[in-house]
Amino acid sequence: MSNKKHHERTRAQESSNAIERMYITMRHLFNRGFYKPMGVSGETLRQSLLLLRPEIYGSIGEEKAELEGLLYVIDRLPIGIEECTFINLTSDEGYANSHFKPIIPPKRRRNCYRIDDEQMNIEITRGRSEIYDILTHLTFLFVESHKISNRVLIDDIGNTTRDWVKLEKAVLSTKKLTQQEREIAITHTANILGRTFNELTSVYSKFATTKQPERLLHIVYWLGKLAIEEQINNNKRTVAFSPVLRERLGHHIHGEIWANTIKEILHKNNLLERPIHIISANMHSVMNTLFAPNALKSKKDIFEVYEALSQKDNENLRNKVTKEALLNGMIYIEDTSGTNIDVQIFDTAKMDISKIDFKTNESLSKSKKPVVLVMDYAFGEQAYETIDELLKPYKVKGENIHLNVDSISIMGKAGILEGGKGDIMIPTAHIFEGTADNYPFTNELKKDDFKDSDINVCEGSMITVLGTSLQNKDILKFFYNSTWRVIGLEMEGAHYQKAIQAASKVRNSINPNVKVRYAYYASDNPLETGSTLASGGLGTTGVKPTYLITRKILEQLFN
Repeated sequence: MSNKKHHERTRAQESSNAIERMYITMRHLFNRGFYKPMGVSGETLRQSLLLLRPEIYGSIGEEKAELEGLLYVIDRLPIGIEECTFINLTSDEGYANSHFKPIIPPKRRRNCYRIDDEQMNIEITRGRSEIYDILTHLTFLFVESHKISNRVLIDDIGNTTRDWVKLEKAVLSTKKLTQQEREIAITHTANILGRTFNELTSVYSKFATTKQPERLLHIVYWLGKLAIEEQINNNKRTVAFSPVLRERLGHHIHGEIWANTIKEILHKNNLLERPIHIISANMHSVMNTLFAPNALKSKKDIFEVYEALSQKDNENLRNKVTKEALLNGMIYIEDTSGTNIDVQIFDTAKMDISKIDFKTNESLSKSKKPVVLVMDYAFGEQAYETIDELLKPYKVKGENIHLNVDSISIMGKAGILEGGKGDIMIPTAHIFEGTADNYPFTNELKKDDFKDSDINVCEGSMITVLGTSLQNKDILKFFYNSTWRVIGLEMEGAHYQKAIQAASKVRNSINPNVKVRYAYYASDNPLETGSTLASGGLGTTGVKPTYLITRKILEQLFN
């Protein structure tokens, strides 16, 4: 074994240990009830994250501040979190009925409430993965904040550099900044962060909101200010977990309410006994595939129609399709359970199947009258909770009615290790990260199903990770080059399969030969520098693979 090979292996092992340590530490801190991220209790998390140096957090291990990573994290945390010394993770404890206004982060649907100047409450309704996600992001944020304080403190009684004094003046100014004042403030901030004027100017607008055009300055100032407070006055930031959250977590409370609502609606509409096809996807692709051709009667290529539907400013096109769907047997269930998973139910008996633009077996559909149930994406471990509850029998007048589930299809986006953005992955097994736990299955979708398209498709095993924001190149290279031959990584696959296997093979609550389909399209290739998740969205690259997968799934359902 050559020395280089040996070194690579150890770096991957080191990283793998770091993830394991973070995971165990987060569970321990949660059980303990609170911790101080920059105190002794938070040390393991900080050390592990610095050792790991995940791709998303870029230069976290260097002296200079990380800007792309900061943007990624800030988009997933509530506005104003940088000002808070106390961050409380709570269950759904009734704030919705109070005077507090929910703050919803732009890139993660979760309700957060600013209780007062110092305290932010974040509501956890999607299980453990959400806690790991938030704690990892907070650890990153606080590590970055100490880089700021270390650069601006001159001594240990709180004297600061001229750059800091100038930044403070700009941030606390109540007047709107002129272009000149803004550029002067950016100059000082760039110096504090160890980045160039150019680097700051190019990300400046990405941080801005309509209310806070100078938000980047604001974030840097408050992160630094609280870090200085910690270092000079020992006034440490604290993350706490509410007693109710600690008592409820893992008990499927939200998943159970969610699943019962769906089954009640199926029962009310006499659909409970029909063959049911569950699809975990987004809230547009199945509806658009079934109803756009007839609703829009466009002469364009169908994929151009899908692309038009996915553009922000085409609200009226989308409304036409939704209206058509609601008139032809679609029932929309907006989530009120806290799972944040909306559902659409399509009663095919009320649809004119001849108007669908791919080949369908009409007589089969007419005799079987299948029901298609589309649920929005789950988040990590939440996938187990929701499918596990959904597949349980429904009680009617004390009697158990088993769901007649014909197939379960999961489509989503994932990181790819062989290929690039927009490619399709067809898994043959899911493996849990950090363990050898594996879930092989017979996937009804095959690589050959996509041979007529111009999109690259790869087939192989996929890894279900604890959090996408913890992966680094060394681990990914190891996954890719090892005998597991992993083609991609995502957060839900093994959780879904665990629930499906339990229901079909162990609990016997659904057909033991239930058909499963999994397909993912690539949102990024974390092995290629510059195409990690932090490099931004897919734009329209995601449209074609999404709809190709959707059409394949539906084609199999209707034949």
